[in-house]
Amino acid sequence: MKKTLLSLVLGATLGLGVAGAAAAATLDDVKAKGFIQCGVNPSLPGFGFPDDKGQWSGLDVDFCRAVAAAVFGDPEKVKYSPLSAKERFTALQSGEIDLLARNSTWTMQRDTALGLTFAGVNYYDGQGFMVRKSLGVDSALKLNGASVCTQTGTTTELNLADYFRANNMTYQVVAFENNEEVNQAYDSGRCDVLTTDQSGLYATRLKLTNPDEHVVLPEIISKEPLGPVVRQNDPQWFNVVKWTLFAQLNAEELGVNSQNVDEMKNSTNPEIRRLLGLEGDFGTSIGLSNDWAYNVIKSVGNYGEVFDRNIGPETPLKISRGLNALWNKGGIQYAPPVR
Repeated sequence: MKKTLLSLVLGATLGLGVAGAAAAATLDDVKAKGFIQCGVNPSLPGFGFPDDKGQWSGLDVDFCRAVAAAVFGDPEKVKYSPLSAKERFTALQSGEIDLLARNSTWTMQRDTALGLTFAGVNYYDGQGFMVRKSLGVDSALKLNGASVCTQTGTTTELNLADYFRANNMTYQVVAFENNEEVNQAYDSGRCDVLTTDQSGLYATRLKLTNPDEHVVLPEIISKEPLGPVVRQNDPQWFNVVKWTLFAQLNAEELGVNSQNVDEMKNSTNPEIRRLLGLEGDFGTSIGLSNDWAYNVIKSVGNYGEVFDRNIGPETPLKISRGLNALWNKGGIQYAPPVR
């Protein structure tokens, strides 16, 4: 998802003030209060979404749970803050939340000017297009003259302008400030095309009146590396969050999952033994117990399990691993080793 340039500027101004004032010892604060306050998307099925009973689920929600498992040994020690795109960075800067896991794109501006730090990439995404099948279009390069629904003042809108200009095509923008308004406008036929992150298109399609009547086109027109974010002034908390993601990636690469992790404690593979805290003192070095990664894997699963459970081919979103496959399986997901 994107953030307006204006709000980026405002956020930067605010961030330089409040981020510096925020306490650096987030891990101590989190332990003292007994839970992690995690900022999430309230309206993106597969990534962050509450059901009618208030139970949260999604790839990003599971990451919040994984960090809680690393810290407390209990993935349920999380409280969720539903945040809009406009609210998310300010909430983190001000200390309202401890961690932001809300499909946020890692950009240079956000990484260097807001007092924030991205702790990795838990989903490689890119901006795409969705159209009605009845339009008979199978490529974004055939959208000359189309009307396009998007969120006003976003980088999505800027990418859209660049793409059509680069391909000598014209279009009519139909823009709204609120993402739900954008989706409703597309669903009601006020535009030919909907554009946002491709994962968002798959999630939005589920909520349309007739999902099967719409298709996501193959073109990806931007890089959107999405990942968890923390405040820049707290290297210990940054390490906890960053290595929670790395532990899940390493677990998948080593074949350790929630079902076999207890059996894997008998493994003689030194990489597995270090990951599970059976050798070395790696948990202590980041302020956690040495079985921190075991707790993450046992209660939430490795990266592949989380992906498959929330957005994979067997879910309503039916997203293939693609770039999000491990580096040794055709993708670019890669974690440094525990050693």
